[in-house]
Amino acid sequence: MSGVAEVVKVDPAAQTPFVKELVKVWRAQDSHGHWDGKADIDLLEPYILDKEKRRALPIMADPDPDTIWRLELFFNAVCLSIERETGVMISPMLKMSHEGFGRMVLLGGRLVTVNKQLRDVHRFGFDSLAKLAEEGQKYVDAGIAMIKQFPDVAKY
Repeated sequence: MSGVAEVVKVDPAAQTPFVKELVKVWRAQDSHGHWDGKADIDLLEPYILDKEKRRALPIMADPDPDTIWRLELFFNAVCLSIERETGVMISPMLKMSHEGFGRMVLLGGRLVTVNKQLRDVHRFGFDSLAKLAEEGQKYVDAGIAMIKQFPDVAKY
């Protein structure tokens, strides 16, 4: 049947606002256009760690620079999503040991909007794209709620 377009099944999680923001953050990192032909879902593939991939990772290990970079991009997308919703500039701060334990704090003015304790960062990832979207949106919603609760602190 020539002329019939092939139907491509799109994961609904790929259309969520957080995942779209995360893709924008990734695309912004590609200043030379190496990823122009790469599908959005392929950019997000390193975040998906199903049970087999997770089992292949050691229980204890030091996180590699690529994993830390993915973690930072994830939380940068959270920051930008909160900013879009509230108009408050959000800054991420990461403090982590070489062993992969630490803390990610997102600040809006003098307000801690998100406070995430980190452990086993070398295993940072999600079971599915839907879980990635859900977790990202959870942080966004928490940050927005905190700003709404303490707007005066967030603006300074």
